[in-house]
Order: sequence, then C-alpha cells, then structure tokens
Amino acid sequence: MEMRADLLIVGAGMVGSALALALRHSGLQILLLDGGPLTVKPFDAQAPFEPRVSALSAASQRILERLGAWDGIAQRRATPYSDMHVWDGSGTGQIHFSAASVHAQVLGHIVENRVVQDGLLERLHDSDIGLLANARLEQLRRSGDEWLLTLADGRQLRAPLVIAADGANSAVRRLAGCETREWDYLHHAIVTSVRCSGGHQATAWQRFTDEGPLAFLPLSRDGQEDWCSIVWSTTPEHAEQLMAMDEAAFMQALERAFEGRLGGVLQADPRVCVPLRQRHAKRYVDEGLALIGDAAHTIHPLAGQGVNLGFLDAAVLAEVLVNACARGERLADVKVLSRYERRRMPHNLALMAAMEGFERLFQADPLPLRWLRNSGLKLVEQMPEAKALFVRQALGLSGDLPDLAKA
Repeated sequence: MEMRADLLIVGAGMVGSALALALRHSGLQILLLDGGPLTVKPFDAQAPFEPRVSALSAASQRILERLGAWDGIAQRRATPYSDMHVWDGSGTGQIHFSAASVHAQVLGHIVENRVVQDGLLERLHDSDIGLLANARLEQLRRSGDEWLLTLADGRQLRAPLVIAADGANSAVRRLAGCETREWDYLHHAIVTSVRCSGGHQATAWQRFTDEGPLAFLPLSRDGQEDWCSIVWSTTPEHAEQLMAMDEAAFMQALERAFEGRLGGVLQADPRVCVPLRQRHAKRYVDEGLALIGDAAHTIHPLAGQGVNLGFLDAAVLAEVLVNACARGERLADVKVLSRYERRRMPHNLALMAAMEGFERLFQADPLPLRWLRNSGLKLVEQMPEAKALFVRQALGLSGDLPDLAKA
C-alpha cells in the first residue's frame, strides 16, 4: 500500500508536532509519522516528574499559545521562574539575572518534555492532519521529483517534500546522506529530579564545578516549591561513579557539589545518564528536504535552549512554506527552502558558538583563565545593560522572529 501527501513530517516530537500544527490551515495535505504510539497519556498530578525537561522561553510560550497547546501544558505542570543565579564553584564570581530587569514577569517555564508533547498531541488529534503512529522509517530514496519512504512494516509513503524532525540521531538525515559537523564533549549529563529542604525561590540555579556545570531547575507540585530538575554535566568517569551510587550516597554527593545552596537533598528520583555530543548539519535543506530541531543541530544543555531553537525553526519554516504557497511557488524547490536556512542557521550557529565558548571557559584550569572568568562574572554583575541584553536573549524576543513568536 502506498500513501501520498504534499508534505511528510518524520518525527512527531515537540518540534515536528509544532510544525504540523503551524501548517494545519495551509491547505496542504500533511502526514506526520512517528515510531511511537502518538497517544496522549492521562496526566497524574501526583506522578513523579519526567526526567527530561525543557526551559521554555517566552518566544516558545507564544508559539505554543498560538498553536493552541499552551493551555493544556499549563493545566498539567509548568513551573515559571523569574530569576537565574550562576556562580563559579572554583572562585568568587557570581551573577544574578532577573526578569524584572526588562519589565517581564518571568524568564521562562521549566516543563517536562512529556507534558509539552501531550499538549501538542491533543491539538493534533483535534485537527485534520494525518497521523501515522508506530511508523519506523527503513528506506528513503528519490523517485522522480518525489521522495519514496519505506517503513519497517513494508508500507510506502510518497511526497515531494520531506521534513526531518526525528531528533539528534535522525534516520532521515542519515538516509538522505546529509553531512554534519560533530564532536564529543567528553562529558555525560546526569538527569533526575530531587527534593530539597529549601525552596527553589522560582530561580534557575547553576554552579560551575571543576568537572562541569550543575543546574538545579525549579519544579512545582501541589504548590510545593521544594523540587528541582537537575542536569549535572561531568566527566564520563565521574558520571559512571554517580550512576553506581545508591540513593543516599548520590544525594550526599549532589548536596556537596551544589554547596548546599538549597539546603539538604532529601529525595531523588531514578537517574538517567546522557552522553553529550554537539552536532550541526552543514546544510539544513536540499531539494525537497529540510531538517529542523535536533535533526539539524544539537547543543550543550548548558542553557536549556535546544527545544527553543527547534520551535523557532518550526515557526520560521512554516512561515516560509505558507508564504510560498500564497505565491504559487513549488515548495520542494531548494530556493524556497533556503529562505528558512538563511534565517535560522546564523542564529543557531551564534548561540552554539556562545554556549561552546562559555562551557570551555568554565572548564579551563589555568590560573589566568580562572581569574578571567571570575573577573568577568563580577564585571557583568555590575553592568545592568549587559545583563538586560542577556535576559532579552534568554527570553527569545530579539532578532529575526517569526510571526508566531512576535508580541
């Protein structure tokens, strides 16, 4: 059996689902496929937090609001944070950022990825977008002016335009032969949720240790503000040791590494260990093909910006395609798709470079560099304009914004 569509989106994660919803009124016949079941799980407010979370920016919130998904997300669990506190564990430098510095109420929201996904899936099930669950891609090849996709169960799909939204290990990117630049950070991230004796104060906390950055991101349940999502970037050897510890030993090690900033660590959920690797596609587009989200770029989780970049990718690509439709242009034309690449690649590369430089500076051992980063933190802390610029960047409200993200 062969199915046809104007547009195939491979990967119904947060970014792929957002793109499908952004195009739901375009008049295009869209088919969204994923290797998973694409079902919305009943939400249990008392259930443990999912280990993987995202720090959604104000721009991402606007996009999700306009896609109709934000209410479903907020009704589940979304924790606003208004401040960010960063300090160097090997020195005395520290810096504090506040939403109030730019007359905003919050810097963003910490939300479990599963919650965001379910909020988007609810809207997808209410739309006329074609959903193909449990569809694992096996083959991808050109067939005339179209792509022919073969699934693991033998079904075949045909479309002139394919969008890769299938994550960091994208099968579409691999099968299409898209080249990437990538390197290993030589770090792993330990991810879990913990309960502390002190409240998180609606603040995202980050300490730079000798092994790597340790972030405590605020979570709330039943009005209680004593839970945090942690992302602990460290060496593979140290990560292995942390994963092997029992819960009590891990909580003690975590409390020491965080200098007890939020009091004692009282409880920890099961840990997940994720190898960290940066990856960037040399091109985001080809004839009849576009990469978005983690399929196009993955960055260090230092600032939690990965999914925000992906949502902006989806919003810009949707805008480019809708405008091309209105002009009667062929959507699969690489000249059309390159408009998306020109708008998104410079922004993504700039943020990736900034995160890379920041991470390397705080990993540096030589005394002059330690002095430089401490002095730099102290200097920026005394410069309100520089701090406000950083806050606006974190909010995602500067630069070439798509209409979905504009005020």
